[in-house]
Amino acid sequence: MPENTITAPLAPMEPEDVADAFAYIRALQAGDIDTAGAVANDTGPELRRLLLDVAARIVIPITAVDHCDGEPCAHPFLAAALGRLLLEVLRHGDGACLAFPPGIAQTIVRFTENILTEEHGDVADVLRQLEAAGMKQAMEAHPAHRTTA
Repeated sequence: MPENTITAPLAPMEPEDVADAFAYIRALQAGDIDTAGAVANDTGPELRRLLLDVAARIVIPITAVDHCDGEPCAHPFLAAALGRLLLEVLRHGDGACLAFPPGIAQTIVRFTENILTEEHGDVADVLRQLEAAGMKQAMEAHPAHRTTA
């Protein structure tokens, strides 16, 4: 079986990439279009790749199907939640093409809201936790980026 992002771990992102991607996501989630635009301008065309990297790190671990003795296990809650999320994303695309940074960021926010929070809890808090986890992994993988006090 060829390796893919489910069977092979994702390479850690660079710390600056984690910071840029989450700055953009959090700005859009908060409705701060000016900050989102500034981050997009500073990051340039790389923003799309960074957002897709973040999306993969959020979605893949949540949706990876465990195997029980070689047979797939049933995860009806996850399948139903993903189905509802897909319909919501398609229904409320907010005019943003899903293949471009605003659409990718909005999909990450909706995934976080619908699957990673309880009863549509504090999405901003969950995004901060995801950013902290991504930054920790990036700093461990790229120790040269650590600052000394």
